[in-house]
Amino acid sequence: MILGLKGFFGLLVIGLLGLPLGYALIASGTVAFGALRGFEPAFSMAGQQILDITTKYEFSVLPMFLLMAAFIERANLAREMYEAWQAWLGHRRGGLAMATIAACGGFSAVCGTSVATSAVMSKISVREMRRYGYSDGLSTGSVAAGGTLGILIPPSVPLVLYGLLTRTDIAKLFIAGIIPGIVLVGGYFAAVMFRTRLNPDDGPAAERVGARERWLALGRVWGVLLLFIIVMGSMYAGIATPTEAAAIGASGAFLFALLRKRLSWQGFVLSLVEAGVTTATVLIVLAGAMIFGNFIALSGLPWELLDWINSLSLSPMGVVLVICAITVALGCIFESIGLLLLTVPLFFPVITGLGLDPVWFGIIFVVCLELGLITPPVGLNVFVVKAALPDIPISTIFRGAGSFVIAHVLVLLLLVFVPQITLFLANKI
Repeated sequence: MILGLKGFFGLLVIGLLGLPLGYALIASGTVAFGALRGFEPAFSMAGQQILDITTKYEFSVLPMFLLMAAFIERANLAREMYEAWQAWLGHRRGGLAMATIAACGGFSAVCGTSVATSAVMSKISVREMRRYGYSDGLSTGSVAAGGTLGILIPPSVPLVLYGLLTRTDIAKLFIAGIIPGIVLVGGYFAAVMFRTRLNPDDGPAAERVGARERWLALGRVWGVLLLFIIVMGSMYAGIATPTEAAAIGASGAFLFALLRKRLSWQGFVLSLVEAGVTTATVLIVLAGAMIFGNFIALSGLPWELLDWINSLSLSPMGVVLVICAITVALGCIFESIGLLLLTVPLFFPVITGLGLDPVWFGIIFVVCLELGLITPPVGLNVFVVKAALPDIPISTIFRGAGSFVIAHVLVLLLLVFVPQITLFLANKI
């Protein structure tokens, strides 16, 4: 266990020196493995892991979903989605904040990343909320919190990575994420209503839109619903594997953007480049995580951790709560995908050793990662919103996200203690 902890400490030191996470994982994992077994086996292991990661067919699901998100973003669907929800909810107190959260949830269904969701919605919704006199705290907090839905509502990049790392059925993970995503949206809605009830000036009501305009606005976003149904339906019905469904989604998003005349040749090339660069970045981190994970397994840390947890005489739910607390604490410091790749190989043997459902734990783990995106000192989504809106102090955004953090914790506890919420749809496959 001491060797494993030394390895983690070495990784932290290398990371603090400024080396990107993927390369830090490769370097620390190779050196630590070499110290235990010799450097010739260590270099051989590292090279084999990198080759396996970059040539494995299953990983092609990642660039396909990223490409789908890039095409959808260029189709300007996010703005129309926000306008549709604004038409239905804007006349309520705090309605524009709720419309922002709902639009984030809808955009997440074809995006898969929280950073992209937060960045896009920051530029669209905050200006509108300011126009109606919303406080900067509520407007930016709703975007930062809503953006977290990008890694829970399928298709989700972290769920793909979790499935690949643990050999858990990705289709089941996607299906399992739907109801928790809806529950979390409801929790965020409740946070907005509670906040505006205490202070109505934070989120005044906008003017009511007529019934005809509402349905017209909703009709303009039919594409995202159709695409979501095709992608998820093909997996749910067993017609397509997750990789095939991702390819269908990317093709559908391309046609959707093309038919809307929103995709130029330059936009097409940029979409390919964005998806390729992001894929390469994630694969480097994933390869590093696998190399570092081999060292961790060799050090015996996961099994010693399991023995230590067993010595605490906690119930299985108590163990899960401990893991959630550790994940949320680390999520305040580390970026979500890096944290997932680093800790899942450590925690997963503990979960399987307790006989807990890996699909259920995958959703719980991602919900914990979401919480880290809006909590200080790092809170990646908060910094994304800050980058899009440089005139708003970051302290204002963190305070604005505070009520959503409370709602998020309550939803997390509900999902932990009522597993049926998560597993209801997954068990239908």
